[in-house]
Amino acid sequence: MQLADERIELLPFKDSDFELFLEIITCPKMMEHVYDPLTYEQAKSSFEARLPPWKFESDKWRSFSITEIVNGEKLGYISLRIVNHEAKIAEVGFMIKANAQGKGVGSRALKLIKQYAFDTVMLNKLVAFCSVHNSGSFNLLEKEYFIRESRLKQNTLINNHYRDDYAYGLCKPT
Repeated sequence: MQLADERIELLPFKDSDFELFLEIITCPKMMEHVYDPLTYEQAKSSFEARLPPWKFESDKWRSFSITEIVNGEKLGYISLRIVNHEAKIAEVGFMIKANAQGKGVGSRALKLIKQYAFDTVMLNKLVAFCSVHNSGSFNLLEKEYFIRESRLKQNTLINNHYRDDYAYGLCKPT
C-alpha cells in the first residue's frame, strides 16, 4: 500500500516517528484548539497505542506520518479511527507542524487519507471534529468537501475552559 502523491507520502507510524509525535502533542501552541498538551509519559502511551498492527475491527487510531518526498522531512501526521464498525464510519484527525501549515500539506494528506479510507478500507463515511476557533482546520475540512453537520456546545475541555466544536462529515462518493 503506497499513499503518496508527487510531494508527500503517508507512512504508517513506526518507532522513529515518536519524536515528531512528541514535538506536536506536547506543544501548547500546537494543541491550543485540540486538548491540553500531554506529558512525556502520556505521549509515549498514546504513541505506542498507534503503532501497527491495525485491523478494521480495532477501535484504536491508525496513524501515518506525513513525509515530504524530496527531503524526507516529517511535516505532521494524520490518523483514522473506526467509530462505528457496522456503519463503516471513521473519525479522521490531523496535526501539521507550524512550519508546514498553509502550504497545501494538510490538503494533500487529507486527499490521500480519503482515498485510503474509501477505496482500501471501504468505509462509508468520515467524520472530523475541530474547535470553532480553529479556522485552519475547519477551512481545510471544507476545502476537502467535508460538510459542517453541527456545532457541539461545550464539547471539549481545554485549559479548564469548555470549548465548542464543529462536527464535520463526508460520505463516500457514489
